Amino acid sequence: MQGTIFGFTEAQITEFGMTFGVGGLMLLMVFIVGHLAWESKAGKFGTFALFLGLTFGMVGYAAKYIIKLKLGI
Repeated sequence: MQGTIFGFTEAQITEFGMTFGVGGLMLLMVFIVGHLAWESKAGKFGTFALFLGLTFGMVGYAAKYIIKLKLGI
């Protein structure tokens, strides 16, 4: 079992971290933005603007993962 950690290869650990680890951090960020909107009493349009501006980068990451699954890469 040389070169493995608990029976997993480095590639498997990296894949797990990049999907579930980063996905969990993205979900945490959504909750943080929601709390920020609630604390600032932003209203409907303000909340939409906060979510659009602060979470727009996550859309690209999620799209990349979905495209990767569809193409089978």
